[in-house]
Amino acid sequence: MGLIGLSDMKYYNNIKSLLCGTLLLMAVSASLTSCKDWLDKDPESIVAEDEAFKNYRNFQGYIEEIYSLVPDKEKVNYCSGWNLGDDALHNTEGYAHIDHQADLGNYRDWLTNSQFWLNGDRFSLWKSSWYCIRKCNMGIANIKSMVGTDEERDLLLGQMYFFRAWWHFELMCFFGGLPYIDEAYEAAAIPELPRLSFQECADRCAEDFQRAYDLLPADPQAWDETLAGMQTAGKNDLRINKFMALCYLGKCYLWAGSPLMKEFEKTKNGGVAQLLGASSNGKTYDYDVAYCQKAAEALGKALTMVNRRTVSYKLADFRYTNIYDHEKDEDAETCYSDIFYTVKQSWRVPGSTEAIFRGICSGLNTANWNHAKIFGPKVAGLVAHDKIIHHPTANLIDQYGMANGQPIYLVRNGVYVLNPESGWDPEHPYKDRDPRFYHDIVFDGFHYVLSTDALTSEQKKHEYCTLYTGGAMRGVADGSSSGYFIQKLTPHQCNEGDKWYEWDYAFEAYLPYMRLADVYLMYAEARAAIATSVAGLKEKPEYCPSLSAVDAIDKLRDRVNSDDYPMEHVQANLMDTREHFIDEVRRERAVELAFEGFRWNDLQRWLLLTEPPYTMKYSHEFERLEKDTWFKTHNPKDAQVGNFRKEELITRRLESKHYWFPLPDKDTYLYEGFPQNPGW
Repeated sequence: MGLIGLSDMKYYNNIKSLLCGTLLLMAVSASLTSCKDWLDKDPESIVAEDEAFKNYRNFQGYIEEIYSLVPDKEKVNYCSGWNLGDDALHNTEGYAHIDHQADLGNYRDWLTNSQFWLNGDRFSLWKSSWYCIRKCNMGIANIKSMVGTDEERDLLLGQMYFFRAWWHFELMCFFGGLPYIDEAYEAAAIPELPRLSFQECADRCAEDFQRAYDLLPADPQAWDETLAGMQTAGKNDLRINKFMALCYLGKCYLWAGSPLMKEFEKTKNGGVAQLLGASSNGKTYDYDVAYCQKAAEALGKALTMVNRRTVSYKLADFRYTNIYDHEKDEDAETCYSDIFYTVKQSWRVPGSTEAIFRGICSGLNTANWNHAKIFGPKVAGLVAHDKIIHHPTANLIDQYGMANGQPIYLVRNGVYVLNPESGWDPEHPYKDRDPRFYHDIVFDGFHYVLSTDALTSEQKKHEYCTLYTGGAMRGVADGSSSGYFIQKLTPHQCNEGDKWYEWDYAFEAYLPYMRLADVYLMYAEARAAIATSVAGLKEKPEYCPSLSAVDAIDKLRDRVNSDDYPMEHVQANLMDTREHFIDEVRRERAVELAFEGFRWNDLQRWLLLTEPPYTMKYSHEFERLEKDTWFKTHNPKDAQVGNFRKEELITRRLESKHYWFPLPDKDTYLYEGFPQNPGW
């Protein structure tokens, strides 16, 4: 498919109004007599402009399709992959997945890998982006023809401006600066638009995010209060709003101000930029202050709206009666786990009060088939389906610090150095850790299967996890090579004994593209980037008078703090320099956003993707000293182990070209002004 000529794109599904609950009125042709006929239609041949744009209801129906094409990262394939950083890996059965191919430096694999959301079977960022950008431009061009009120026009325009920027921005994060398409060109035309640098393209995105902010209601509740929104009151949770636009405006500016983008801006040539050599040469703390100032102001303004409760978004509660089993405290209003998955809630879309932007779930019970069974041990068929497992690296485990607020390791001159202030004990490696570790990670001795009646005699042997070196769950084909499993995104009860992935549990999963915790993290980073002294880390600016950079991180620490699982604030030794605090912000991002698909982009924009120690993925090896029966009566975090150590699994041989993905070659041949990324 060409870059601009999208008329040959087929619809993925019979289009439904997934937000309004009514059939889209954009398709009025009487020839739509079967699903096959629909799928074979050229999209433009079924969009009758006099119908699609004639009134608000029809126009909103036209926009609904854009919502439906936002990729569901976890379900683009029966067994998807989306974590490309140093935080996760697949077992040998999943080496065809994009994360392993990225480890090998084979970025061209995205062009054919249907298990990755850039080019997935059911959702594709690349194809959907250009199609949806064109839809936005067609809608903006036809807004004057709509018969309706000024309020209705504002709502429609605000959504289209947001989406035009959002699709461009998501592409830029993988491919760098691109032409910014803001006209509805004829389908067969190939406009020779210049390729912009990332910062130039970000400026254009920012203009559209700002337009959306100016035109839209503040949040879902404000949508309900508009005359147009009243028609779908209570169903406006996913609609684009002012708060979303403001948060993305801040993210856009922060990304533009990040070290990679600043360095690339110096070396751009006709919009295409390259690093001179693979090394970042110590420039990881060199931010573009002007962009970061804009980012801090936008993000600070958004957090002020949260603090003053002028929007309905808030951090979800992290209160559990049993943190390992994700049993919510009965006094908790919301639940942290609900951000990522829901159980027995009639397939409710995850997100809780914290998700800011998310698309539409793939459909009823789809998480059962292509998400719920890729995280747990496959030994003895303990988790159903094939043997592919998505599990964490020990790198990520080491990012989860201690309850006293200290990291286990500090990064000094490209080397992990044990932090003497942490109190971490290699003989009790899981004791007194950050509470999020116990929520997110399955480790040795963990009670994995709670109901064993349905298990076979062989499966019952694996009721408790055996993740020590040589343990039954350490097999490279059906276990974990690193010594850990993930349960942040799918609970451990998705197994053959507890069977949470069966119909009666109504298990649903969805990864939000942005949630409120991320806004706190981005604000802290932006404020640290512009700080001229250590004192600046604690300054509370006029645009966010209740929060300093340090306060923003402590806000997330306070959320997970409890009597049973305490968590202290950022410690003084981590704020002795601006650079050391930035390191701590980055570690907090690694922990809070673990496995949510952001790590690769973070390492990329920080100029760390090609730098040790981030190029090595390793395991934890140790001997179990407790008897197997000990775990039936004791908390696994208190277990004593012997000979705890790291061992290398994979070292990524990445070069400077790997900071960007390659574009499809056929698109770079369209015209001279649209060149391939350097090195590809």
